[in-house]
Amino acid sequence: MTGLSTPPPPPPPTPLASAAARVRALVDGRRRFIPVAVSGLVLVLLFAVGSVRYTGFLEPQVMLNLLVNNSFLIVLAVGVTFVILAGGIDLSTGSVLALSAMICAWLLREGWPPLLVIPVALLAGAAIGFLQGCIIHFYGVQPFIATLGGMFFARGLCYLISTESIPITDPLFGALAQARVPLPGGTSLSLGAVVALAAAAAAAFVLHRTRFGRSVYAVGGSESSAMLMGLSVGRVKVGVYTVSGFCAALGGVLYTLYIASGNSLHGLGMELDAIAAVVIGGTLLTGGFGYVLGSVVGVLTLGTIQTILVFEGTLSSWWSRIVAGVLLLVFILLQRALAPRTVK
Repeated sequence: MTGLSTPPPPPPPTPLASAAARVRALVDGRRRFIPVAVSGLVLVLLFAVGSVRYTGFLEPQVMLNLLVNNSFLIVLAVGVTFVILAGGIDLSTGSVLALSAMICAWLLREGWPPLLVIPVALLAGAAIGFLQGCIIHFYGVQPFIATLGGMFFARGLCYLISTESIPITDPLFGALAQARVPLPGGTSLSLGAVVALAAAAAAAFVLHRTRFGRSVYAVGGSESSAMLMGLSVGRVKVGVYTVSGFCAALGGVLYTLYIASGNSLHGLGMELDAIAAVVIGGTLLTGGFGYVLGSVVGVLTLGTIQTILVFEGTLSSWWSRIVAGVLLLVFILLQRALAPRTVK
């Protein structure tokens, strides 16, 4: 009587092989933190250059003004972080910011109470994000195309409301714009900067302490694996674009506090600034890895470049675009170099 012989079990790994595997896994896991660390290092180096070259560059209020002058961009970058982490892209955020500002200015001119105007603007932004998410998930439209359409749609609504700038003269909005939060040493933050920091903290909590946040990372890492795990991929996709639309609208409200008007040309190219800040902050364009803190650092890096140009005084403002473009390419190449290589 003959039978099929059972192959012997593989020999257990030797202690040396097990240790090597653990070290290799640890190194592969920590390699992903390198872009975030490099982003922080770039920011520190920019501050070091500014402190050596310009008197007063490291004054506490100058540093806090980075948050004040970029509060709306921080909020935009927070929303875009959700989208990119899930493996998508959002080109509509700048236009939604402009639409939110136009809604606020227009409704205030029509006599609406400010406490009702702000929720309407936020709801409009969230609705546009929700519709984009539904189009991407249910109809299989590529995020680039869907959000490009959303960008044109929101910008067109801005021109439909008014082709001219609408000043904001409401007393409550003026008071909110002038409000300052005192800090030690005679320094202060604007209300918009405080809201931006609160939005970043809330986003970090959602991403790292909630099931939705963990699902965002899972979908961005591998959508097919997330489906096999039983995660609601559709809910995540619609959710991240809704969050991005809401954040863009909130950025528009903060922008009205910063500039005291609504204009159809507001936010032109700001969606690209937000994407650049997120990538410079270490978030992988392919999704699945990144931190809100990194996105905030990316925004501050771009803001520091602009501050250096202001202190220099003799350089064109376009140098900020040039330096930002170089940094963006460097971080994309860095992500490419650190990405795990698969054998085909």
